[in-house]
Amino acid sequence: MLNLNQVAQQITALGQHFYQEAQGRAAKLHLAGHYLAQAQGQDTEFSECLAAHENQLRFTPAWPATPLTERVTIPPAPVQHRVMATDGSQIAPSHHEIAFCYLINVGRVRLDYGSNIYPLLDSVAEVFYTQAEVYAAQAWGITPEEWMRHKRTQLEILQLVELALEKPVNVPTVLMLDGSLIHWAWETLPTMARQVLLEPILQAWGRLETAKIPIVGYLSACRSSETLNYLRLQACPYPLPRCQDHCPAPTRPPCQIFTGLQDPGLWSTQLSSGQRGPLWQSRARILVDYGQQRIFFCYFHVGSEVVRVEFPRWVAEDQTLLTQALSLTIAQVIKGYGYPVALAEAHNQAVVRSADRARFFALLERELIKAGLKQVAPSPKESRKRQSIA
Repeated sequence: MLNLNQVAQQITALGQHFYQEAQGRAAKLHLAGHYLAQAQGQDTEFSECLAAHENQLRFTPAWPATPLTERVTIPPAPVQHRVMATDGSQIAPSHHEIAFCYLINVGRVRLDYGSNIYPLLDSVAEVFYTQAEVYAAQAWGITPEEWMRHKRTQLEILQLVELALEKPVNVPTVLMLDGSLIHWAWETLPTMARQVLLEPILQAWGRLETAKIPIVGYLSACRSSETLNYLRLQACPYPLPRCQDHCPAPTRPPCQIFTGLQDPGLWSTQLSSGQRGPLWQSRARILVDYGQQRIFFCYFHVGSEVVRVEFPRWVAEDQTLLTQALSLTIAQVIKGYGYPVALAEAHNQAVVRSADRARFFALLERELIKAGLKQVAPSPKESRKRQSIA
């Protein structure tokens, strides 16, 4: 039980601490705006410098794909359009339960506007229980719990693509995922594991490219600093940004001046509501495995906040598709009073509540007994936790 008397004594100091941090962020934002103004017009020079010395940097900057001065006001969405989204949840494997298995539940949403097509709101569940499935990645040193999270990410994307291609309609459409299309967590995985996860995704995106259906990753409260890292080149005191030569670890580099600041803070000072900023190409190491499906992004002021919107290369290079994707995205934010309706509903369809979990294990217990197993019960620890009087 939480002792609020103890907490209350620390709140005053906490408030002062965050006030001081806010003051520091304001000063860093002013400096970032100054460096952005200086960098405008030097995009080509900086890109050539990055291309020559990228492997020697200790940080990962994004590359501008359009001029830094670019500000584009996104037009309203057409009356008739379609939005689809997926999100996932799971029942994690536990050695304390009656069987070591896991379940992934993907919520699916299809919303058609300006037509008489009923919305689709459902979920697709899949149980993984065989040795080959549960311990699929053990040879790579990946735990079943970690592999389950990676599989959930993969299934969210694959289910979304299948939903989009199941019953296509000739109206402007966008597919939405909550979170990044850049799977940063997969960078450290063994090569074979990355291939198993990525190849089906890249093939699915290829099908979307053929069908000309854009897909976006929507990042609310984004904590990325890739564009700020680009501005660190302005702050480098050396003629060439060779970090490994001039600032070897653990030396603190003199260009590290934006600590505690994220990209949305900078772009909130640069964009008006309904505007997107320049397009950027991410240089995350994992994207080497993406081949032609490289990820681009922009910061987009949707009214309630500045969000990061990511999309594959073929969307970034098609202005019609890009504008379509962004206009439908902001329409979703407006309808959802600050957050896309489709993503919120996909989450609601995906979530596995405690009652769902209890019914799942009750069904599993019944089937195990029916199959002839005698001792079917959770561990004493799990049993005691469920009977706690606290």
